[in-house]
Amino acid sequence: MFSYQDLPKTARIWIYQCNRELSSDEVKEINKKSEQFILDWSSHGAKLAAAIEIFYNIFIVVMVDEEKAEASGCSIDKSFQFIKELSDEYELSLLDRMSVAYRDNKNISICRIDVFEGLLHRGEVNEDTIVFNNLVDTKKDFDSKWEVLLKDSWHRKLMD
Repeated sequence: MFSYQDLPKTARIWIYQCNRELSSDEVKEINKKSEQFILDWSSHGAKLAAAIEIFYNIFIVVMVDEEKAEASGCSIDKSFQFIKELSDEYELSLLDRMSVAYRDNKNISICRIDVFEGLLHRGEVNEDTIVFNNLVDTKKDFDSKWEVLLKDSWHRKLMD
């Protein structure tokens, strides 16, 4: 079993953001389901060196070391199906790319992108607000470019 720390900086990642914070019981259940999924996950018969971890009880991050075995279209589809099943079972919107997560003081807030734009235009968030850039696709970028200032993220286009 691999963990986030075990995977190299080149590991490919997919970030799925919940529309709400998960309870501790939900995190435990999802972690168990994720462990089972990873045990069975393979690409063209090759076991994937992978991990699924939950960050801040909001973000489910799927990671694969493609130096060991590349995730194929079919294996990526299987992970997508797993995420869809979690969405359905826990009544989450894990596939909604129209929501924004940002730090509001020390808390993480989640809202629709149009609501976030309104917050920005009213000055309730600004270019120095920390946002979560869920478009990063490697562990290296996750470590350095996932939690960034709005002005350093794709979100900056909302400031126009």
